[in-house]
Amino acid sequence: ADMERLVERLEKAVERLETVCQGSGMCGDASAKGVAQYVQAFDALLAGPVAEYIRISKEVGGDVQKHAEMVHAGLVSERALLVVASQHQQPAENAFSELLKPISEQIQAVQNFREKNRGSKLFNHLSAVSESIPALGWVAMAPKPGPYVKEMTDAAMFYTNRILKEYKDVDKKQVDWVKAYLSIWTELQAYIKEYHTTGLTWSKTGPVATGGAKAAPAPPAGVAPPPPGPPPPPAPVSSSTDDSASRSALFAQINRGEGITSGLRHVSDDMKTHKNPALKNQGGPVRSGPKPFTAPKPACNANPSPKAPPLLELEGKKWRVENQENATNLVISDTELKQVAYVFKCTNSTLQIKGKINSITLDNCKKLGLVFDDVVGIVEIINSRDVKVQVMGKVPTISINKTDGCHVYLSKSSLDCEIVSAKSSEMNVLIPTEGGDFTEFPVPEQFKTVWNGQKLVTTVTEIAG
Repeated sequence: ADMERLVERLEKAVERLETVCQGSGMCGDASAKGVAQYVQAFDALLAGPVAEYIRISKEVGGDVQKHAEMVHAGLVSERALLVVASQHQQPAENAFSELLKPISEQIQAVQNFREKNRGSKLFNHLSAVSESIPALGWVAMAPKPGPYVKEMTDAAMFYTNRILKEYKDVDKKQVDWVKAYLSIWTELQAYIKEYHTTGLTWSKTGPVATGGAKAAPAPPAGVAPPPPGPPPPPAPVSSSTDDSASRSALFAQINRGEGITSGLRHVSDDMKTHKNPALKNQGGPVRSGPKPFTAPKPACNANPSPKAPPLLELEGKKWRVENQENATNLVISDTELKQVAYVFKCTNSTLQIKGKINSITLDNCKKLGLVFDDVVGIVEIINSRDVKVQVMGKVPTISINKTDGCHVYLSKSSLDCEIVSAKSSEMNVLIPTEGGDFTEFPVPEQFKTVWNGQKLVTTVTEIAG
């Protein structure tokens, strides 16, 4: 019954989009002109991998099911855009940005859902989806939309690997969920390679598409749409940026269209000092030339959103330490072996964890010092900057991912620790000496790969100088 209601809602959303398109003369009559081959191929993607992902997500239930409904809505929005492209010629940039809005808003909704549910037991599932959902933006990418989707898929792998590690021998359904979700993006890459190799394919005939479609598919019941916020300041957005917020800014930037110059102020001739020397003497220091233009600050600075409250609490078996600033005496002492610690968005603080616990994760932290006794699993450092970690007892593995500036102080009993790093820089491991001091060793960041006739051989590059 739930799945039938979901399908019914999505069908109504498509009908609303098509009605708006037809009302503005954009979409035409699909039934009269027939459905383009690449739209049919996309329908096959929806009926295959996407349907399987929705089915398994329903079995998993909870937040995963809600997230899947939102992902499906985003794919339906993309299908509507493909219909428009198949029947119309490519529009101007500002009109195209209007057509992209439903997809952009759905990407934001998916990512906001994850941020609002950081305490979820299925947070790794939500993170895998949130990190990769910007792949829907391939329609705005040229000339290489396929590699962009691959990059977004890789961003999800960190979290899907954690799911596989946790449920591999425990719950086959969770493993099937990972396979079903990743297969969507794998099949999408193949689809793009066949029909849209260098970018979204537009019709060579028919009218030029206009930006009349402003309706987006309704979000699933029970999920509030993301609140409208001020547009970000103009900034180049790279598809290789690491954090998801920057990737999402791609659509926010596109959506501004011609409005991107709305913050500029017209300067008439009577306001220019080089044409009116008398203006230089009307108070204030004399300058040698006109003052360079300074872009107005974004509106969000005038009314900043309230900061999330600091948090240090035990939720089930998870210690949550979040939004701490300038806190130099954070201590977790009442620990048990089955507990984990999740440290999120802590700045200029120190945290000590006493006793033995299962694992520790530092996420989006800056200038944080962590001291702990024993960890039986793994210590993970993700999306952080300038962190220092000191091991007093033992830890088998330390993972450093997307982090700039990380110092790891090992104890004598933890010298056999494995340190795994990726997309990180300025990493140093400090080894204790007999005199009680530490000797610092940098972790390699540059490698050399050669073909030996049978396989690729990678070695650390020694940098001279």
